[in-house]
Amino acid sequence: MHGAGNDYVYVNCFQQPIPNDAPELARRISDRHFGVGGDGLILITPSETADARMRMYNADGSEAEMCGNGIRCVAKYVYDHGICKNPSLKIETGAGVLSLELETSQGRVDRVRVDMGEPILNAASIPTSLGSAPGEQVVNASLEVESQSFTVTCVSMGNPHCIIFVDEPTDALVLGVGPKIETHSVFPKKTNVEFVRMESPLVVHQRTWERGSGETLACGTGASAVCVAGVLTGRTERKILNHLLGGDLELEWDATTNHVFMTGPATEVFSGEWEG
Repeated sequence: MHGAGNDYVYVNCFQQPIPNDAPELARRISDRHFGVGGDGLILITPSETADARMRMYNADGSEAEMCGNGIRCVAKYVYDHGICKNPSLKIETGAGVLSLELETSQGRVDRVRVDMGEPILNAASIPTSLGSAPGEQVVNASLEVESQSFTVTCVSMGNPHCIIFVDEPTDALVLGVGPKIETHSVFPKKTNVEFVRMESPLVVHQRTWERGSGETLACGTGASAVCVAGVLTGRTERKILNHLLGGDLELEWDATTNHVFMTGPATEVFSGEWEG
């Protein structure tokens, strides 16, 4: 399945056991030449507190807290395959239980609106050592990467993001600088990196270097973090359209609830059996 081109292999653990070694399975099954191919592996499992639980593994086998595109696909799978036919679902993640509203057509889910929760803005909780105090917000901070200096804003949506507004998100930035920022010493748990071009206060263009996976065609938590960073830096309105390489996402940082809402597509591509 994929959400705006951010593709994962999904395993229905309501019907079969949880894999013994999920990190190794993620590495093997995500290989685009010798496996199925994908940005990672997502397990859909029973939950004691929600309609289902999502466990997400990057292509390198590392487990991540959340995936915005992934959770939309989990909701689609849960509904379309009859695990729970409610138009509103709750999905448990490593970042907590999130609420989702489903848009359906002919009995199947087309789009999903996700309540991504409140953004985490204090440096210690993101986590990053940028900022002069642990509880300080990291907005328009300076980050040195080898001989280059970048102005960055850091946000966590349950997983860490470093957002950089640029004239153009080039390959040199995304593929060259992205991995260096991901593993920079100021990010103790590594970080996702978003390079963003402004079209207007209502429209942005984003490319993402994703922690543990490399460049992905979309990143839902990253798009949510960009929405927050745009407001914090005075660049965007609270409601924006984000153009990603794999498609578009609609974001809103609600001023009343302080929650970020993300709306986008979810697509099932094929199913099969893995014998590797």
